[in-house]
Amino acid sequence: MTTEPAGTLTRADLADALHREIGLSRADSGSIVEHILAEMCGALSRGENVKISGFGTFVLRDKGERVGRNPKTGVEVPIAPRRVLTFRASQMMRDRIVAAG
Repeated sequence: MTTEPAGTLTRADLADALHREIGLSRADSGSIVEHILAEMCGALSRGENVKISGFGTFVLRDKGERVGRNPKTGVEVPIAPRRVLTFRASQMMRDRIVAAG
């Protein structure tokens, strides 16, 4: 089974889809996409998770300090605690991805 390199979905692509599917002007479509992304970023920066039904959930996790190892030299290096953003696809999304593959 060969897979072709995946393209990238951009903000402009999302705005263009709104323009085509709903008939909004390009400016309004772009503005809506920007507002949605700004709301998502704002919620995440406040420490809130973002759940989009049928798509997935963006979750913030706090990772504690740990010891890592430089794979080239084997030297142990402390890794500072940090907050990471993860995405967990909904079951509906996973089913669609499997069906498309």
